[in-house]
Amino acid sequence: MKTSLDCIPCFVRQTLDAARQLSADMAFHERILRDVLRWTSAMDLNQSPPVLAQRIHRHLRELTGNDDPYRQAKEDQNRMALALLPKLEAMVASAADPLETAIRLAMAGNVIDLGAHRTVTASHVRRSVQHALSEPFAGETNALRQAVSTAQNILYIADNAGEIVFDRLLIAQLPPAGVTLAVRGAPVINDATMADARATGFDTLVAVIDNGSDAPGTPLDDCSEAFLQCYHRADLIIAKGQGNFETLSDAPGNIFFLFQAKCPVIAAHVGQPVGTHIMIRSNGRPGHSGEIRHAGGGPTEYP
Repeated sequence: MKTSLDCIPCFVRQTLDAARQLSADMAFHERILRDVLRWTSAMDLNQSPPVLAQRIHRHLRELTGNDDPYRQAKEDQNRMALALLPKLEAMVASAADPLETAIRLAMAGNVIDLGAHRTVTASHVRRSVQHALSEPFAGETNALRQAVSTAQNILYIADNAGEIVFDRLLIAQLPPAGVTLAVRGAPVINDATMADARATGFDTLVAVIDNGSDAPGTPLDDCSEAFLQCYHRADLIIAKGQGNFETLSDAPGNIFFLFQAKCPVIAAHVGQPVGTHIMIRSNGRPGHSGEIRHAGGGPTEYP
C-alpha cells in the first residue's frame, strides 16, 4: 500500500509524540520536528507508511541513543492486558462460537496502538472490547474457520505490545503444533518484540520468531531470511494491525488481516467507516463475502 498525502500529518504527530517520550526539552522537540518536515518534503510516496515511519523512528533513536523509547509504555500495556486475560478467556470459553468471539477480542486488542493514539488506558481497552463484542464487523468468520481447518503451517504476525495478550485468545483456537508467532525484529513505537512475547508467556505456548525488521509493519524486503522462509512455508497467515496490512496487502500468501480502521486513509482504502473492526483476506475484500455481520459469538457486555 502506497503512502497517501494524508499520512504526512500523522508522521508529524508521531514524531512529536515520540520526541516527547524521549525528552521534555522543547528545543529538542522543535529540532526533531524541523528535521522530519524537511525530510517529508522529499519522501517517496510509493513506499508504504510503515517504511517511512521506520526511517523517522531510526532517526529519533540515533539522535538520542535510546534504542527503545516506548519500553516503559510496553511493559505497562503488557501488565494491563494480562490483568484482563482471565475474564477474556472466560468470555471465549462460554461463547456460543468461541472462534468468532476470539476473533472479535483479538481485533479489540488492536486499540493498544501508540502509533495511532497518544495514550491507551484500561478504560479505552474495555470500551474497545465492548465495541468488538456488540457491533458489526466487516468479514466472514467461516472463511477463516475453513482456512484454519485445512492449514498445516500457520504464521501469526503480531502487532503491538499488550495487544498480543489478546492474540493469545485467537491462537488458543488454532492447532498449536502448527502455529508460529512473529514479532518485530527491534523496538519501534510500541510494536511487540521478542521481549514482549516472553513477558506475556508466548515462548511457552507456540514457536516465536522475529521478522528481523525495525519497521512498524512487515516489509518483506527488510525481513530476515529465517522469517521469509517461515512466511513462504505458511499455508495460512494471520496478520494483525494496520501496519501489517499496509506492508502486506499486495504481498503473496493466503493472508487474513485483522485490525481496527483507525484512520480515514485506511478506512477509505477498505471501504468501511473509521472505527470498524475488519477482517480482510489477501484478495483485498472483507472476509469471504464482505458482508457486515452482527455479534453472536459471545457476551455483549464486558464484566
